[in-house]
Amino acid sequence: MALTGRTALLAAIGSLPVGLLAPSWTGMLAVNAPLSLAILCDYALAAPVRTLRFTRSGDTSVRLGDHAQVHLLVENPSGRRLRADIRDAWPPSSWPTGADQKASRHRVKVPAGERRRLTTVLRPTRRGDRLADRITVRSYGPLGLAARQGGHRVPWKVRVLPPFTSRKHLPSKLARLRELDGRTSVLTRGEGTEFDSLREYVPGDDTRSIDWRATARQTSVAVRTWRPERDRHILVVLDTGRTSAGRVGDVPRLDAAMDAALLLTALASRAGDRVDLLAYDRQVRVRVQGRAAGDAMPAMVDAMATLEPELVETDARGLSAAALAGAPRRSLVVLLTSLDAVAIEEGLLPVLSQLTQRHTVVVASVSDPHVDEMTKSRGTAEAVYEAAAGAQSQAQRRNTAEQLQRHGVTVVDARPEDLAPALADAYLALKAAGRL
Repeated sequence: MALTGRTALLAAIGSLPVGLLAPSWTGMLAVNAPLSLAILCDYALAAPVRTLRFTRSGDTSVRLGDHAQVHLLVENPSGRRLRADIRDAWPPSSWPTGADQKASRHRVKVPAGERRRLTTVLRPTRRGDRLADRITVRSYGPLGLAARQGGHRVPWKVRVLPPFTSRKHLPSKLARLRELDGRTSVLTRGEGTEFDSLREYVPGDDTRSIDWRATARQTSVAVRTWRPERDRHILVVLDTGRTSAGRVGDVPRLDAAMDAALLLTALASRAGDRVDLLAYDRQVRVRVQGRAAGDAMPAMVDAMATLEPELVETDARGLSAAALAGAPRRSLVVLLTSLDAVAIEEGLLPVLSQLTQRHTVVVASVSDPHVDEMTKSRGTAEAVYEAAAGAQSQAQRRNTAEQLQRHGVTVVDARPEDLAPALADAYLALKAAGRL
């Protein structure tokens, strides 16, 4: 039997999806037929959600610490005016904690047949790819008493790149590079193979740099100056094993190593050297090679964006083999790893000679400033024990570094904020000495 009158109206209202009626009205539906009719009409006049069209545009990459703008074009092809709340959902790490509630929600009005553009501002807190999630639309009727709700998926990806905070050191390192390269009035001597010019001897100059033939032709002693070699090959090796997952302060060891690698790459590329990248733990995670000087930096930044530590012990033999395969001719091999005594003595030292026989090797590591603070602790028995533990840890690192140096390795051990400039200085020193 067909329902009529008030019974039919309540049955129609009861068929509405749960949650689409304003909460303040739900308890009154069964006793107020005019109000029920108004709510039903309001629901019927709400613009449909399924027919809405969405198009994305905007940033596809952003450096960690900066913000990205992703635009969402909302098109309303229906014959009803759209009054809606729209939530453009992204992963939680797309904003600082608690900030996504406001940034991802928009209130919009779109007349029939028109379109509007919404902008979601992302401020990612982690490296990697951020993928757009579901777009949820709640379309209200003219009275705001009821609403239709539905969702759409419109794919978009924003790659969050390493921040490269050590970029501030680049101008000073380039100034030193210009001095080494003879582009300023300061001429340096070294053991390079590219002759630059002659100048008058100054007390303290290396006597091996004296040009005796030129001296015989003039009244003063002449010394040769050398231009650092160009077009040398540098292989940066990132250890992505378990030790790279440790945090030093607020920075993961791997992130500090990446920052140092980027400064070295920027500096070496400007010096005319070729830089390749290898990330390894028990297998190759990332490999960037064969790029021209101008293309190396963008390629490395993009490759590092999605790189994460692996909670496995690094295979030192596999790492050495991968490095040798990536550097077939004499190169500078820069290994960014931990100076953990066990990992070095049992892993790297047995295979180190394979690298040092063919290449110049630099081992760079992040030291923990908290250990330095521990050694200064005094006043209580607990503080004294803490100081002793810190001193023992420092002694182990020094001993490990000395073992590497006895194998001809240059060791750079610095705090997270100092690692990048210290590694750049080591590179410049090797270049000035003609050891590349």
